[in-house]
Amino acid sequence: MRKFLPVILVCLFATATFVSAQDKPAAVAQSQDNPYSGFNKRAYTRVTDILLRSADKMPEENYQFKPTDTVRTYGQILGHVADAQYLFCSIALGEKNPGLNVEQTKTSKADLIAALKEAFAYCNKAYDGMTDASGTQTVKLFGGDTPKLDVLTVNNMHNMEHYGNLVTYMRIKNIVPPSSEQPPQPAAKKQ
Repeated sequence: MRKFLPVILVCLFATATFVSAQDKPAAVAQSQDNPYSGFNKRAYTRVTDILLRSADKMPEENYQFKPTDTVRTYGQILGHVADAQYLFCSIALGEKNPGLNVEQTKTSKADLIAALKEAFAYCNKAYDGMTDASGTQTVKLFGGDTPKLDVLTVNNMHNMEHYGNLVTYMRIKNIVPPSSEQPPQPAAKKQ
């Protein structure tokens, strides 16, 4: 019996794992096949959400606000973030940067939100198509050889860096940043 116990436990574990995997959505199963690129995509999805919510939360009249003359305005930060999506994701995709110069050409809230959405849609192609295997292919980033997956990681870090700027601007204007909002309460289950 002692010889068969490990075999029985392995079989039970394998069965439980298989049954559990059948209940999970395809995205979760895919992230198990590609844990690094899957995690990177989830991080990107999260930061994209809070950046768009930050753009929406700030009133239009504060898009020209900057706490000191030596920094970008709120709107310029959003434009810079949009431009960076094209920079990083074009590198990961092996495409020419569209170079839209959003930071220099868009100033209204509506135009900047639309530009951000378009930039994120462009970047979605890079994150959606990335696998752990393809992420090891190297490309040039700032003159150095960099794995494609790391280019997207740098994009995430850059997005969070500038989300931090936006948080400061929102706090100065007494606006609660999206990442500090209370999560919605789950709906009560009907009996």
